[in-house]
Amino acid sequence: MSEDQGSGEIARDWQEASGLGDLVLLDGFHALKHALRFGAEVRLAVADDPGAVRALARALAPDVEADVARLVRPAVLKELLSRVHPTGVAALAVRPDRAAGIAGLGRMPRPAPVVVLDNPRNLGNVGAVVRLAAGFGATGVVTRGDLDPWHPNVVRAGAGLHYATTVERLALEELPPGPLYALDPEGADIRGLTLPDDALLAFGSERHGISPELRARADHLVSLPMRPQVSSYNLATSVAMTLFHWGGPPPGQEHGGENA
Repeated sequence: MSEDQGSGEIARDWQEASGLGDLVLLDGFHALKHALRFGAEVRLAVADDPGAVRALARALAPDVEADVARLVRPAVLKELLSRVHPTGVAALAVRPDRAAGIAGLGRMPRPAPVVVLDNPRNLGNVGAVVRLAAGFGATGVVTRGDLDPWHPNVVRAGAGLHYATTVERLALEELPPGPLYALDPEGADIRGLTLPDDALLAFGSERHGISPELRARADHLVSLPMRPQVSSYNLATSVAMTLFHWGGPPPGQEHGGENA
């Protein structure tokens, strides 16, 4: 696709590609940046001002600057999207192969736990958990229930880091192997436990907690320290505390302190 391609033709290409079920919306520069870093196949990227996006890549992510320069084409984003990201760029990328992702979740021994979200309801919270899982090097994030963990709002909240870990929706009987540690107020204090690398770390919904069927399936109930009369932690906060207790990338393998 040439730089001189008309905006109308690019808009038609976008609309046609958006109708394909295997493509994921990457909303904003940071989602595009992370997707490229972790091997996503980006089919189309558009921006109100491609030059500004290239400059952003040069300043914040020089490792993907060449890819961004090659991919981003001019378009009027407000004609393509209901909400335009402040960075003025959006892209469509191929969703990872589901069979390969599920196989990876089940491969033992695992170097890091799998996070299980039991009937989550908030799209932004799920995206934040994906971002945490990617940062800690978790093997993946599995959701149960009707929420789609690849919903555009989840990918947006996760800043495109779905491509840095495995993200799948599975039924209870499809969960990967490994001891299941369910977060529950009646569980043992996490500070006295060692969480194994092959653990499944299960977290209940924001309002109702762990479902009875998942609680019955759990090998261990685990609680987080919390001051009396405080009702609960945010879902992403609970996941962060638990993954921090487990551990994280070995020294020397961190990517460093990006905050955006």
